[in-house]
Amino acid sequence: MSKIYIGIDNGVTGSITIIKSKEIIHACMPVRKEQSYTKKKQNISRIDVVKLKKLFWNSCRMPNSNRERFCLLERPMINPGRWKASMSAIRALEATLIVLEELNIPYQYCDSKEWQKMFLPNEIKGSIDLKKVAIDVARRLFPKIKTKDADSILIAEYARRKRF
Repeated sequence: MSKIYIGIDNGVTGSITIIKSKEIIHACMPVRKEQSYTKKKQNISRIDVVKLKKLFWNSCRMPNSNRERFCLLERPMINPGRWKASMSAIRALEATLIVLEELNIPYQYCDSKEWQKMFLPNEIKGSIDLKKVAIDVARRLFPKIKTKDADSILIAEYARRKRF
């Protein structure tokens, strides 16, 4: 029995990686723009749940199969000092959870420090350096993947190595 591992770097700028035996699927989080619900006229980005559900359905469905599925989600950033970013992260998380629950895909949260500890050197400081090193590590592990955001790749690989 082989298992499908899904890693999600939460948020509208995040990504999704699906590892199935010898196949790896990496995609940006599908989003759509719409007018904000606040009084101030502005646009917000939201998860496109129809496209997200279709991505999971096409990549993770298991007709007549013994495969199991598991999703590891990076815990969203919640910071009262960054209200807009926090609200966006919460909206993205809720939309993602709805799709996972509709498709009956079990999930668990992890902090970024958990998966980073396995793949990234301790002396790396700052988000720019972390992103660059994460991309380098992901490219070494999966040379065929071309990306500018490797967090979900390493989250999925972390879940696979830990045998969640």
